Amino acid sequence: MTKAIWNVDKVHSTIGFTVKHMMISNVKGTFNDFEGTVEGDPNDLTDASVDFKIDANSVDTRMSDRDDHLRSADFFDVENHPILTFKATNIEKKSEDHYDMTGDFTIRGTTKPVTFDITFEGVAKDPMSGDEAAGFTGHTKISRKDFGLTWNAALETGGFVVGDDVKINIEIQLRK
Repeated sequence: MTKAIWNVDKVHSTIGFTVKHMMISNVKGTFNDFEGTVEGDPNDLTDASVDFKIDANSVDTRMSDRDDHLRSADFFDVENHPILTFKATNIEKKSEDHYDMTGDFTIRGTTKPVTFDITFEGVAKDPMSGDEAAGFTGHTKISRKDFGLTWNAALETGGFVVGDDVKINIEIQLRK
């Protein structure tokens, strides 16, 4: 397969996160509005160009008060930093369908290198549209404090309301 431009199919893709809540459970959320492109061969990502933009305002944890707090200056500060971005800087093949994708991840105006563990799930032709599609899954873990998301509150029982580690999980379908 040759190098081509592939766009994220939002209907068949998810960008989600998980963070510890009150030290006893996990809160999961997603971003409902995002876009991305991959310029390359999905069968060999090593020389691909990968760019993602996520609308921070589209955060959804299924609780509107929490979502509003996440949009506030305590967390994403969407008024001043409406977009989260990821741009790949290095992609290393670990095995046939497995990659380490390192890139510049920007949250709230702070850019840090982050490495995603990516699995290529394959290429298929959509029987409805005839479009060629490629699938990828991936995950990483970041420290939210590294990106300036430092708000927290102490618990009476010890510990804090929000954990520092944030797990990010992606399920991406691209369309050629």
